[in-house]
Amino acid sequence: MKTVRDYDFTGKKALVRVDFNVPFDEHFNVTDDTRIRLSMPTIELILKKGGSVILMSHLGRPKKGPEAAFSLKHIVPTLEKALGKKVKFADDCIGDQAKELAASLKAGEVLVLENLRFYKEEEAGDEAFAGKLAALGDCYVNDAFGTAHRAHASTTIVAKFFPKDKMFGLLLAGELESIDKALKTGKAPLTAIMGGSKVSSKISIIMQLLDKVDVLIIGGGMGYTFAKAQGGKVGTSKVEEDYLQTALDVIKKAKEKGVKLFLPVDCITADDFSNDAKTGISPNNNIPEGLMGLDVGPETNKIFADAIENAGTILWNGPVGVFEMEKFEKGTVSVADAIVKATAKGAFSLIGGGDSVAAINKYHLADKVSYISTGGGAMLEYLEGQVLPGVEAILN
Repeated sequence: MKTVRDYDFTGKKALVRVDFNVPFDEHFNVTDDTRIRLSMPTIELILKKGGSVILMSHLGRPKKGPEAAFSLKHIVPTLEKALGKKVKFADDCIGDQAKELAASLKAGEVLVLENLRFYKEEEAGDEAFAGKLAALGDCYVNDAFGTAHRAHASTTIVAKFFPKDKMFGLLLAGELESIDKALKTGKAPLTAIMGGSKVSSKISIIMQLLDKVDVLIIGGGMGYTFAKAQGGKVGTSKVEEDYLQTALDVIKKAKEKGVKLFLPVDCITADDFSNDAKTGISPNNNIPEGLMGLDVGPETNKIFADAIENAGTILWNGPVGVFEMEKFEKGTVSVADAIVKATAKGAFSLIGGGDSVAAINKYHLADKVSYISTGGGAMLEYLEGQVLPGVEAILN
């Protein structure tokens, strides 16, 4: 796996694909700079090795070409603070200004290109567009794990123009190494915690994990689909009716594979999807009519925590309740705390997926787990065994 550690950047302009798709407040201040901070080791190493850096990224989902709300100029102050130096900005990712700024870039300097998705050719994987990006640099670095599962111009196609001068950044390489460590060389028992609301979005990875893990914990809205599939009453809780048989298939496969499967046994109920709702506690399979489950209950918290704290390797993707509301965050807090305790005892813990990462950051526990993945969809596809186009483009 060729990385920036293995390349001589002396006098070279490095075209670096980063993932600066970060959130803003109403004044366009970055509210979570995690992705920017995590890209610093790659950028700083290139500069230290005598190169200059041309950063390219997408931001949001602009629909009609350039839109001020999606301009990457808004990340420049945060990037300058992280780097401790001034950063240049091109108002376009291709075109004359971008070419002139790139051509004049000196060793130690950094240039940010405007949002790639202002061009529909980016997501279409257009080769001519990729060629225009490639013309700006002498070598290509992919450090954007969050988009490695997309065959876009800047994540995959551009690599064709650098047959001998393409490599992984430290962040992307670290992501791949951490997932491989969790699945292939991690200590037993390997425990996966899968949360979120939809069985449909997680079923492929759940089925794959049943071939790899020793323990599988399922929480979040998925728990009510499993409860109903087994004949339970779930009130007005969110259920995917089309996936009831799928839930039973998961239970059956877990038994056949000898995987310990933990499902919620109780939940926190609410009479409304609101932080002001009246709450109660109910068995997960006997929720009264008119009530919905929005978090796992205290008995489930104990069961889940015990399983997690005895793990050797932990993979967490998805909260187990509506943690954005204070009344329904106890389950997710309990999972996070249990992961921290297990990590302190020597377990390797990998956290992935936007909501799981948001939860870890919300509770200020990021420095108490082993690794935080920046790519939700990319991580899931890699765990499923799929070939990621952005990874394949560097390797071959």
